[in-house]
Amino acid sequence: MDAKTEILDRIRAVGPIPSREVPRNYRLHGDGHDVIAEMVEMLEDYSAEVVRVQSAGIPDAVADYMAKDDVKSVVVAAGVPAAWKEAAGRDNRVVKEDNPPLSNQELNETDAVLVASRCGISLSGTIVLDHQADQGRRAISLVPDTLIVVLRASTVFATVPEAVALLSEHPERPTTWIAGPSATSDIELVRVNGVHGPRNLRVVIVEDE
Repeated sequence: MDAKTEILDRIRAVGPIPSREVPRNYRLHGDGHDVIAEMVEMLEDYSAEVVRVQSAGIPDAVADYMAKDDVKSVVVAAGVPAAWKEAAGRDNRVVKEDNPPLSNQELNETDAVLVASRCGISLSGTIVLDHQADQGRRAISLVPDTLIVVLRASTVFATVPEAVALLSEHPERPTTWIAGPSATSDIELVRVNGVHGPRNLRVVIVEDE
């Protein structure tokens, strides 16, 4: 008898081990507070920049962020609206549509990326992408230095369970959860942004009309 078989036989001999019911007494729903105000507060606490606009103001907000960050080139998800792409190309910026997919080198040489989002969670200030056409594949949201995300107010939930319920409608979709710019710190607690993702997070929250 080899060691693997002996170990497995001993485990089987123990028989079933009863497990306790997992308590689920955490908050499942919002309590009526202003989730958008909370979302803004959490995002800004993560050093993200946030602007709130009506639908018509999305292009200008996108262009303003790019001008502020001195963006020279930007990749856009293939399914974003034409008006967003036009705004991304203002001031002679180079606009790259990720169709066919850009190489990792091309993404690394691009200053910014513009995508939509699936939903937001105000409790943690998290933005979730499920990578549909207006959000693009995961790589484009992780490689360029600046990530500009358009988040609709109607898709901001108070809690994680509410967001998960929405995402579970399409469990086959990959998801990316974004809680502020990419950051880490060394042993002396010196914070460094952009180690394993975008260094800058810019969010356009679109108010319900």
